Amino acid sequence: MTKTALDRRSAALRRFGLSITALTVLGHTLLGFEQAYLTPVVAVAAALAAEFVLDSVEAVAERRRPRWLGRPGAVVDFLLPSYITGVACAMLLYANDQLLPTVLAAVVAVASKYVIRVPVQGRLRHVLNPSNFGIVVVLLAFPWVGIAPPYEFTEWVTGWWDAVVPALLLVAGTVVNARLTGKVPLILGWGGGFIAQAVLRWGVTDISLVSALLPLSGTAFILFTNYMITDPGTTPVRPRNQMLFGLATAAVYGVLVQFHVVFGLFFALVIVCVLRAVVLVAAAARPARMTPVVPRQRVTVERPAALHDS
Repeated sequence: MTKTALDRRSAALRRFGLSITALTVLGHTLLGFEQAYLTPVVAVAAALAAEFVLDSVEAVAERRRPRWLGRPGAVVDFLLPSYITGVACAMLLYANDQLLPTVLAAVVAVASKYVIRVPVQGRLRHVLNPSNFGIVVVLLAFPWVGIAPPYEFTEWVTGWWDAVVPALLLVAGTVVNARLTGKVPLILGWGGGFIAQAVLRWGVTDISLVSALLPLSGTAFILFTNYMITDPGTTPVRPRNQMLFGLATAAVYGVLVQFHVVFGLFFALVIVCVLRAVVLVAAAARPARMTPVVPRQRVTVERPAALHDS
């Protein structure tokens, strides 16, 4: 990774970290988050602890220095993904007054980065969106745990603030993705695919078009679009592949909704991430093309005849 790419990654991580921290604080004080105040604290602590332990174990196995012992700036960038993961799990899961399901989601999310890896361009990379995977595992393991209700993002505000809050999140997330992560093609593919699946379901079933498109206007959809599906570490880099990733997620979501599967956004994303992992593994297993070696021919250069004065 070039220095410019590292700088952009660092800036994106810090912007995301600042944004999700501000949203959490405002959510618990002004907007109406219904989780316990302790939930984000224990989730972040669990995520950071998992990162420390797993990186230390990997460092021993690879005979290297743990990343959390580097220079301060590098340590911050190293720990920010797990911090963001912990905050995201605390924000998006709702387990009533129970803290352990959220802790489990944070630990599973961080552990997935170390356990589930596939070869990408000669290196092992994690391919499952960490926070999304942790959330999905908890939803499957504990049927009584749900996703935080979308109304809580504007529950305590009234009037025109109902529109201002999602608008601010939309602008902030779009700016970060446009300037730092380069995931605008993915967002366009996801948004366009979501509209397409809504229109298709309206055309072939008895669902109303308004209800099929209604999630687009919600704060939860904006957060998922700008802060979840666009994870730089687990999504394609090339614009065409980004578009296909977004379209595939929307298509899977449409199928899940048609079969009455709840929390379709999260399940659709993990399914597409798994499908992408399968494609990457298949590509890595395919034998590389052998480029025929053409023997160099000996070239004889004739010297010009000597010139004589007449």
